[in-house]
Amino acid sequence: MAELIAVDFTAPDAEVKFVQSLRETGFGVLKNHPIPQAAVTSIYQHWTEFFNSDVKDNYHFDPDKYDGFFPRALAETAKGNTVRDMKEYFHFYPWGRCPDSLKPELDEYYENAVSFASTLLSWVEAQTPSEVASGFREPLSNMINGSTQSLLRVLHYPPLEENMETGAVRAGAHEDINLLTLLPASNEPGLQVKTKDGRWLDVPCDFGNLIINIGDMLQEASGGYFPSTTHRVINPEGHDSTKARISLPLFLHPRPDVVLSDRYTAGSYLQERLSELRSSDAK
Repeated sequence: MAELIAVDFTAPDAEVKFVQSLRETGFGVLKNHPIPQAAVTSIYQHWTEFFNSDVKDNYHFDPDKYDGFFPRALAETAKGNTVRDMKEYFHFYPWGRCPDSLKPELDEYYENAVSFASTLLSWVEAQTPSEVASGFREPLSNMINGSTQSLLRVLHYPPLEENMETGAVRAGAHEDINLLTLLPASNEPGLQVKTKDGRWLDVPCDFGNLIINIGDMLQEASGGYFPSTTHRVINPEGHDSTKARISLPLFLHPRPDVVLSDRYTAGSYLQERLSELRSSDAK
């Protein structure tokens, strides 16, 4: 596939085209989907104000629960990189910490996005060949029932600094850990996906699109049939470098007891990956 094409969610063949895109590139892009664009716009506006205020320092993350505010100094370092990503972010769970004025809006968005993700998982399962689907230990959409692990991350990429560290990028090349990631198109471009032949492909960022990508857990559960694809957020050039970027990925996680494969439950897989991240941060 030479490029990623946005699939019309309301079209009769949307399910087939969407899952085909996931299979071929690890990514799918939807337009005319049921996630309200007004809600996304409002969240971007309110959280831009949050990140530009000192209030964020009152919500520093809990190292055990992983909820709350992560400053730039604690941002992730992508696997294989030596420089931290140029970003700060807030981890939101319905049970976790959040400013009272911002929580109702995120609660509603979280519920809508998780519900819609269940529909997309059903699409994936329906379009999976029977010999692959027979390896699923339970229906994909059922894996998230009762899960409290799905993470809504509010990401803020500040304007680029004049004297930034050599090799620093907004988000280094990486794969996601979870089942699926749902991402409303950001207020600024920059997201790219790596193709099978090693090229970097721009992900359509038209405001209103919903971008979905496969995570490592779905790759594990499908025996590699659905690939968890490398992606990154590149630095803007010229005038765009003065603009901040807000992003709102929902990382869809199964219940910890869900069996992904003979090797892993969702809980053991997540803990192994988090331990790898923590050890790389300690270096």
